[in-house]
Amino acid sequence: MLLLRQGSQYLAFGLLQLLVDWAMFVAATALGLDAVPANLLGRTSGAMIGFWLNGRYTFAGEEGARLGWQRFRRFGVLWIAMTITSTVLVHEVERQLGLHSAWLAKPLVEGGLAMATFFLLRRLVYR
Repeated sequence: MLLLRQGSQYLAFGLLQLLVDWAMFVAATALGLDAVPANLLGRTSGAMIGFWLNGRYTFAGEEGARLGWQRFRRFGVLWIAMTITSTVLVHEVERQLGLHSAWLAKPLVEGGLAMATFFLLRRLVYR
C-alpha cells in the first residue's frame, strides 16, 4: 500500500516537475539559449520543486518530512547523474533532428528517467 501511495504522489508531483522543466527548456531555447544550458536550467527548476514536494509528502515518514542537508546532498549526486544523462540525450536529439524535435523528445527522456529515479530516491535519498 505504501508503494502505491508513494508511486501515485511521485507521479503527480513528477508531472508538475516535468511541466516546469519542459516550459523552462522551451522558453529558454526559444529565446536563443543553447539546448545544453537550457536543459540545465529546466532540470534545476523542476528539481527544486521535486525535492521539497517528495521529501515533504511522497517519502515522508511517521516522523514527518524527510528533508535536510544530508538528503539534499544525496539528491544532488543522483540529480547530477540523471542530468548528465538527460542533457546528453536531449542535445543529441537537437543535434541530429533539430530544436523542435528536442522540445518533443524532452518529456519522453525525462519520463523514462523518472521511472528509474523513483526507486533510487526511495532507496538512496529519502530513506
